[in-house]
Amino acid sequence: MTDKIRPLYDRLYVQRLEANERTQGGLYIPEGAKEKGQTGKVIATGSGKIDTTGKSIPLQVKIGDVVFFGKYAGTDVDDMHIVLREEDVLGVVESKQY
Repeated sequence: MTDKIRPLYDRLYVQRLEANERTQGGLYIPEGAKEKGQTGKVIATGSGKIDTTGKSIPLQVKIGDVVFFGKYAGTDVDDMHIVLREEDVLGVVESKQY
């Protein structure tokens, strides 16, 4: 069902990427203590933001981008998907890791 979501305007449909299973010191984090990841891959985008004159402003983020967003940003669709406004995106991850 979640694959059928088409975001509107300046919203993004993002699939969360897995959070780290280890701390920087090498300790494993138990399942109950893990936090949701703050990075995700953009699965779908809206058509763009509408300004006060009715003109469409294209989004800066595109499908396939890996983005970093705030801890409490957006609306959870399920455990792995979230809908965000483009303004909630803090940055695009340009690392080849993803």
